[in-house]
Amino acid sequence: MRILLAYLKKLANPVFFGIVSLLAQTVIARADDKSSTFLENPLRAEYSTIPTFIAGALKAVVIIALPIIVLFFVIAGFKFISAQGNPSALDEARKNFMWVVIGALLIMGAWVLATLIASTVSKLVAP
Repeated sequence: MRILLAYLKKLANPVFFGIVSLLAQTVIARADDKSSTFLENPLRAEYSTIPTFIAGALKAVVIIALPIIVLFFVIAGFKFISAQGNPSALDEARKNFMWVVIGALLIMGAWVLATLIASTVSKLVAP
C-alpha cells in the first residue's frame, strides 16, 4: 500500500502539469482565431459604468437585507417582551436593538451614498 501511495505521489505532479499544458495549448490555439469571437457585456446597459454598477449592487443588497432587518427588529422586540423586567435581559435586548439599528443605518447609508456618487459622476460625465 505504501509503495502504491508513493508511486501515486510521484505521478501526481507530472500528470497535473501535463493536463494543464495540454489545456493551455488548446487555449493558445483558439487565441489566434479572431473571426467572430468577442466578449459581450452580460450586464444591462444601465450598469455599464462602475458607479452605476456599484449603486445597482448595493440596491440588490438593500433589497435582500430589508426583510432580514425587519426580522431582526422583530427578534429584538421579542427579546424586550420576554425580558419581563429582568435587568440583564433588558440590557441584552437594548444592545441587540442598538446593533440592529446601526446595521440598518449602515446598509441604507451605503446605498444612499453610492446612489449620490453615481448620480454626481454621471452628471459630470454627461454632456
